[in-house]
Amino acid sequence: MGEKEERKGIFRKLKSGLSKTRTVFSDGIESVLKAFVRIDEDLFDDLTEALIMADIGASTAMNITDELRDRVKSERVTDGNEVKRLLREIITEKLSTHDTSLDLSGKPAVIMVIGVNGVGKTTTIGKLAANLKAQGKTVLLAAADTFRAAAVNQLVLWAERSGVDIIKAAEGSDPSSVIFDACTAAKNRGVDVLICDTAGRLHNKKNLMDELSKMNRIISRELPESSRETLLVLDASTGQNAQIQAEMFSQTADITGIVLTKIDGTAKGGIVISISESLDIPVKFLGIGEEKEDLREFNPEEFAKALFDNEEE
Repeated sequence: MGEKEERKGIFRKLKSGLSKTRTVFSDGIESVLKAFVRIDEDLFDDLTEALIMADIGASTAMNITDELRDRVKSERVTDGNEVKRLLREIITEKLSTHDTSLDLSGKPAVIMVIGVNGVGKTTTIGKLAANLKAQGKTVLLAAADTFRAAAVNQLVLWAERSGVDIIKAAEGSDPSSVIFDACTAAKNRGVDVLICDTAGRLHNKKNLMDELSKMNRIISRELPESSRETLLVLDASTGQNAQIQAEMFSQTADITGIVLTKIDGTAKGGIVISISESLDIPVKFLGIGEEKEDLREFNPEEFAKALFDNEEE
């Protein structure tokens, strides 16, 4: 398969995964535009409401329509299709303000993965490991969510499925000791990427901050040449609750990117725009299916295109 055909296949999968979100988002925008014979303040008010209903969030929705109003005036737009074109451009631009690629420049590159229980954190790690392995990188997993035996067992299964090694310890072990052992193994084996699972608890900010800080100190001491990513995994189907989790975690951790899972099963995919805009944190991956290939690198232009669904490749 050529690169162009592969990109088309990826886009079709994304488009299919966003079908529920698109029904709410694009159909809502279309119904507003069709209801107005001229562009006025009532139109912008209704567009703002349609964006909020698509889980974009009130503040982000108002920012988008304020910018849309300015562009409509400056370009003297009078046609609904042109309004839609401008709206798509604005959303694409807002999603494109960050570098959405992973920093894998270090030796090894270290990826810390955080998030509450139930969001798909362990599955995300497994898929990410498979993704990196397919790129020819050697990957090591660290099962530092030692408070849940199920999390460790699930990660072991993903390690086997993806063909990568894993460092683990008994249930209830000190998570930081697992990180230390994983850092030692990463050095000895010369791996390219070390991916660390962490406890999915948010019971109090100080405990979380202390735990993550201890892990990061160990990594900095043991792997001083490593690059560092901290990815927060969020369940897109929870909508605005996902944003609240992101706000809480961002107060205690230096988050470098967001992974939004379960996009394919929800109509609340508009949360991607809200999180990117309001928290100033890039969305780096989308989970759009159950297979290990279904963790996709986030492409702002393709996401906006699939959201509006107004042309084919």
